[in-house]
Amino acid sequence: MPSSYDSTLATLKDQVLTARFTAQRRVNNELVGLYWRIGDTIAERQAAEGWGAKVIARLAADLRAAFPDMKGFSPRNLTYMRTLAGAWPDPATAQQAVAQLPWGHVTVLLDRLNDQALRSWYTDQALAHGWSRNVLEHHIKTQAHTRFEAAPSNFDRVLGRTDSDLAQQITRDPYVLDFLAVNGDVKERGLEQALVDRIIDTLRELGDGFAFVGRQVHFDVEGDDLFVDLLSFHVEQLRYVVIELKTGRFKPENLGQLGFYVALVDDKLRRPQHAETVGLLLVTNKNDAVVRYSLGSQQTPIEVASYDLLPPGIQAALPPEEDLATALNRVDPDDE
Repeated sequence: MPSSYDSTLATLKDQVLTARFTAQRRVNNELVGLYWRIGDTIAERQAAEGWGAKVIARLAADLRAAFPDMKGFSPRNLTYMRTLAGAWPDPATAQQAVAQLPWGHVTVLLDRLNDQALRSWYTDQALAHGWSRNVLEHHIKTQAHTRFEAAPSNFDRVLGRTDSDLAQQITRDPYVLDFLAVNGDVKERGLEQALVDRIIDTLRELGDGFAFVGRQVHFDVEGDDLFVDLLSFHVEQLRYVVIELKTGRFKPENLGQLGFYVALVDDKLRRPQHAETVGLLLVTNKNDAVVRYSLGSQQTPIEVASYDLLPPGIQAALPPEEDLATALNRVDPDDE
């Protein structure tokens, strides 16, 4: 083979992949545009002539018969098209907003969300971060719009302005760890192990760009053995993130140990090209005012966030712990 063969092959592969991706995007754009026009027509006929479910079912059957090689003309999908046209009444806006997403993503947005501003927020995030459909559903279920960039931290004081803004972007509060399937009495080591056992789900919840480095990472400091609970690395920001877990309510003294480990990782592992190491303290509950006062005396960059073992929707449906305790105390032994 000529010496230039390998480099030429690599270039041609890149060109094929780019062309295929561009073609897929154009096809998807046209498909969403078609679905919007069908949905808009159905909406007009429903408003003018009162088209109901039977007419939609007949329309779906006739479209499938006319275009047997095309998928997507089920009655359910026609209903999605009608909802799409109602959610984005301007076709240009619809094309711009959702045409870059696969149709399955669009149906999730239409199914799970009624607020148009939230649909737009999740659309933007899904496009920016390349979320899969499952990740999109997870973030909607756990109300990501209320959690992202929300954790109290001292980043603005101990990091430079640009670095502080970047570091804050990878925070959230609370973290939702419902995938662990553990109860509220789990010990810290048990929680660590569960997080590692479900590392893919853990990284998804931590956020885009996180990579797992290790659990109970060992450091020998002049003969003393020290262990970091969990260590991760953010590949986009090129920074280590030291994670410490506490199964109780936040206490100011929790910051001392984490601050020490952040400084240790920063000194032992950080390279010149890396951004400054930050710490993440996860607790079951916290008083944000106490957290902010405590962070005020810390010289290492730390965020403090709570974690939930149930998604917000389920938590909201449960009665307060005090009511449960009262109800249990009222149980008549003879009724058991």
